[in-house]
Amino acid sequence: MDVAMYSTWAPRAQALLRIVTGYMFLLHGTSKYFGFPQAFPMKVQLFSLIGLAGVLEIVGGILIIIGLFTHVTAFLLSGEMAVAYFMGHAFTKGSPLFPSTNGGELAVEWCFVFLFFAAAGAGAWSIDAMRRRTP
Repeated sequence: MDVAMYSTWAPRAQALLRIVTGYMFLLHGTSKYFGFPQAFPMKVQLFSLIGLAGVLEIVGGILIIIGLFTHVTAFLLSGEMAVAYFMGHAFTKGSPLFPSTNGGELAVEWCFVFLFFAAAGAGAWSIDAMRRRTP
């Protein structure tokens, strides 16, 4: 394969990963607060850890989708997912070294996907990219 093809398509693939990840993350927040697309199993209080997580998922998901303040937003969301893993999964059942045994696979995966965006940025099709191009 041609190196030029990779340099052309890699930022676009990165953008697709960012948009889909942000959308999936947003849906977790809307489930907590609006019961959409499915209801969260308990009532969420705004001033609680789950309430804070819901706000981060809604606001952070939107910012990730549009690619605005991606480095900072992704860093915060990566931290949220690390906290979610260690508070909600690591020591509940199974082994903390094996997320597949304690239901924490998604939290670990999102933690590292967001860590990637914190380091690499939004890629193509983002407000961050448009802001860099303006003089």
